[in-house]
Amino acid sequence: MTSTAKSPADHLVLEAVGAALGALSADARIGIALSGGVDSSVLLDAAVRVAGVSRCVALHVHHGLSPNADAWLAHCEAFARERGVEFAARRVDVSRDAGVSVEAAARDARYRALDALCAERGIHSLWLAQHADDQAETVLLQLLRGAGLAGLAAMAPELSPEGAAAKRVRPLLHVLRGQIEHYASARHLRWIDDESNADTRYARNALRHEVTPALTVHFPGFRDALARTAAHAAAAQRLLDALARIDLEAVSRDGGRALAHDALIALDDDRALNLLRYWMRQQGFIAASSARLGDALRQLREVSADGDGHRLRIDHAGHALRSYRGLVYWEAGDSRDPADESTFTEREIGELAWQGQAIWRLPQWRGTFIFQPVGASITDRANTADTANTPNPAADDAIPASLLRRAVLSARSRTGGERMRTSAAPGARSRTLKNLFQERGIPAWKRDVPLLFLGDELLFVPLLGVNRALLPRPVAPDEARVTIVWREDLLIA
Repeated sequence: MTSTAKSPADHLVLEAVGAALGALSADARIGIALSGGVDSSVLLDAAVRVAGVSRCVALHVHHGLSPNADAWLAHCEAFARERGVEFAARRVDVSRDAGVSVEAAARDARYRALDALCAERGIHSLWLAQHADDQAETVLLQLLRGAGLAGLAAMAPELSPEGAAAKRVRPLLHVLRGQIEHYASARHLRWIDDESNADTRYARNALRHEVTPALTVHFPGFRDALARTAAHAAAAQRLLDALARIDLEAVSRDGGRALAHDALIALDDDRALNLLRYWMRQQGFIAASSARLGDALRQLREVSADGDGHRLRIDHAGHALRSYRGLVYWEAGDSRDPADESTFTEREIGELAWQGQAIWRLPQWRGTFIFQPVGASITDRANTADTANTPNPAADDAIPASLLRRAVLSARSRTGGERMRTSAAPGARSRTLKNLFQERGIPAWKRDVPLLFLGDELLFVPLLGVNRALLPRPVAPDEARVTIVWREDLLIA
């Protein structure tokens, strides 16, 4: 469905949207991120004119940061309904974690919500309304902040983030703000104005209202020049990323969650810093300043790889950089806190009145407890629990079945300070889980596991085993016994 262009702005917008549509398959559904501002309103209106109503879905994210957020939601829904377009919205809670700006947290929450909406509705392409002025402002901001190539590369016309449900496309990236506003006026569109956009205390608003008007007068082609700068930076960054992937393959451990300390510091400064930047992006961190990264590398060169990583004092995005037993990794919390004393994500407590069940699935933990009768063969277990790849636990970790029936089992998050006794030796003392994890060399990111309680007493900890303080001695020879195994989802056959 097309419409005859009536003005130069109308023609430019429809042409840009038509080019984006031409890159899609004929049956691809399009999600348009609709904030209610003039840019996204124009994009939705033009998309409906070019692609047709049936292929378009308007997607709105309610951040709750403005007192007008509910009104914006209602406006966006009405705007979409006026055009006969399917509308979907999602409310998000914006994180206020230490070290993360509200703007960055809101952006991350918005993209997560949009990806989820795309997945739910089978949307192949997510269209975003950033335009040429946004691109120029982004490059200027990054230049003024002293950003590297990744920052100067600014916004790509198309992007397929790993794990995202839909490709992100910016059809209007070469269209000027003034042209978009002319289109909106000619079409008599209604839109909302975010009150924060007028506040020049924000750097982007200061550029928009005070700097770019002067640049337009004295350097009218500055937007095209900055767009070329972004393109050159993106090309150079792709080469650096290719080098970082080569280095990461050689240096990474545990599926990329950690780096080998010695191998990292063996690289020269430029290459090591490039690897750190790339690794942090892969871990989902916001970009760190050059000063912070340089300080991190300096400290990594000063500490030994054998365990004095507690001397590191690098905090970023609510995490602390650690070095432990030859591995470098990020741990939630502040570096001034003792390692592994940060609070893990608290999950809903799961409860089970055990009556001989073979498996206990815990979706909130993305795993399963397996209860295996002592003496059962692998075939027996495969027939009852579909766990044929689960190895036999040690028989001396067996628990009397009558003990499991004595009280309700519950799976709980770690809160800190929990203790258990893993040794069967007479007089052995209980020890903290932190000490036991450290003794066995279990990295911090693997310690966020469900603790299995029997009533109010700790019974079993994945990776550590049974709390022997709860096991009766001696066990009757004819007593039925079971062993417990924890298996993460990806490890269950």
